[in-house]
Amino acid sequence: MIVMLISIATGLGMQHEIKNKISAFNGDISIYNFQTVNYEDSNIPLDFDEDLYSSIISTEGIIKVQKIATKFGLIRTNEDFDGVFFKGVDENYDLDRIKNFLIEGDFPNISNSISNKVVVSKLLAKRLKLNVGDDFQMLFSRNSESSAIRKFEISGIFSSGFNELDSKYIIGDLSHIQKINKWNNDQIGNLEVFIDNYENLDLLTNEIYSITPSTVNVQSVRDKYYSIFDWIKLFDKNMIAIIIIMIIVASINIITVLIVLILERTNMIGVLKSLGSTNISLRKFFIYNSLYIVSLGLLIGNSIGLILIYLQKKYELISLDSEIYYVSSVPMHFDIYYIIGLNILTFFICFLVIILPSSLISNISPTKAVKYQ
Repeated sequence: MIVMLISIATGLGMQHEIKNKISAFNGDISIYNFQTVNYEDSNIPLDFDEDLYSSIISTEGIIKVQKIATKFGLIRTNEDFDGVFFKGVDENYDLDRIKNFLIEGDFPNISNSISNKVVVSKLLAKRLKLNVGDDFQMLFSRNSESSAIRKFEISGIFSSGFNELDSKYIIGDLSHIQKINKWNNDQIGNLEVFIDNYENLDLLTNEIYSITPSTVNVQSVRDKYYSIFDWIKLFDKNMIAIIIIMIIVASINIITVLIVLILERTNMIGVLKSLGSTNISLRKFFIYNSLYIVSLGLLIGNSIGLILIYLQKKYELISLDSEIYYVSSVPMHFDIYYIIGLNILTFFICFLVIILPSSLISNISPTKAVKYQ
């Protein structure tokens, strides 16, 4: 039970952690101009439509719609340079989704006046030797025009533990991209849509697609990062394989225990039969005794497993390489329904497997058992 609980908590934890990190930086669903070749680089604007916004936000299951734009640029310092995407957000952007990733400083205060402050990742800051309060220049290319240069000040540093995201984005004021691309205030790169239940992602993506005009494209985060989502799907197969193996091992153990109990009490069974006990009553006794052992094992296994899950969740005792696993420590996700279901399944299977060996009692002859004694 300990191994099964930890495998489920770890598998679900990895899935939830990776999904939440990707969604926090990209939204669950993206809406952008159909002519956009690269959704990560907002070259072609999306005209913000209040009617479309109202239709989307009123859709059941949608909890947030926010405006953003992204543009690739080159960060230049006195010692080094690096290419990243500048993600522009407005004053209505929900920073609560990424505030847990902030490790130093603050998010920029974005209002009606343009802000030159940005947040960068710890990975990028370390690579470029930047700290909170430092300035840097960023170069943006423009079609058939000279490059635009902007100077930014670092107000905060974040670290999601997801290097693919951390190395890609810095976050600042949307107005910069609008001015560089010569857009008006109603033109944006795309809309990020957040939903309340990830199980409804495909359904809501299709529903939003059906209410948008033909000039607009709708894409789910799963389609954007299909390789990562295909990878985390494998966790389901791993969990199922571990559960099956552990249940088989538990079944073999309980069958062995029951057979040993019957063999050790052969004489007692013979005496009880000679006194009038039926095979059914004796089988019930040994089945109940075996189920008591199973219940005790489940109780101990659950207790130890939940304690280990709690310790890992709170203290992050086991760390991982975030470049490989997208998380810096083994995440744990506690789901009471999975745990209850696992216990019921294990108990039921153990009950089924002890019925057959308990039939050995019917083959014990009272005369031979007493004579053997």
